Amino acid sequence: MSDPFFEEIRKKKKAAHDIGEDLSALSIDELEERIALLKSEIERLEEEKSKKSAVKSAADIVFKPR
Repeated sequence: MSDPFFEEIRKKKKAAHDIGEDLSALSIDELEERIALLKSEIERLEEEKSKKSAVKSAADIVFKPR
């Protein structure tokens, strides 16, 4: 037998966001959580991009044609 209370808790625990998914069923609090999650992920991606750009720049200097 399925417990509806447990099912509701399990649904709310979703931490991921799927790009393009229907947002109409989400509460304002859930939308704010998603926004915070995505902002954090953007920051993480930008940090990684900066690291890789620095490595690429260093490699370009070392391996530039003479």
